[in-house]
Amino acid sequence: MQFNMIKPVIGAALFAAAVAAQAQVAVVVNPKSPVASMTADQVASIFLGKSNQLPNGSAAQAVDLPDSAAAREHFYSKATGKSSAQVKAAWSRLVFSGKGTPPKELGSAADVKKFVAANPDAIGYIEKSAVDGSVKVVLSVD
Repeated sequence: MQFNMIKPVIGAALFAAAVAAQAQVAVVVNPKSPVASMTADQVASIFLGKSNQLPNGSAAQAVDLPDSAAAREHFYSKATGKSSAQVKAAWSRLVFSGKGTPPKELGSAADVKKFVAANPDAIGYIEKSAVDGSVKVVLSVD
């Protein structure tokens, strides 16, 4: 009887550990970008279509991870306070009214990193564990 009660507790602990492990997302820019850091509000502004500029005034080329990426949901909930579905709905309104184009969706964190590394005005987000010298972290979203 006691063993049956332990299984759900162990399962919940493993789930919490998995969520904590994925809960580290880094907002990245090109290493040559003059932008050294950004606030969550600045990042949210770009990814919600309220601004299309980096803090240094250059045009931001934002890129997204696919819907299926756990880091995407974590990024949007922590950086913007919205779910991925709410962000999609907001972008649908902006696109329909002709007021914006959503971030380009790339297939993986490796694709985001490659795009950001090749474009001086690019901004994206990836799992913190995927960060290397090809990109510069401007905000950590934990």
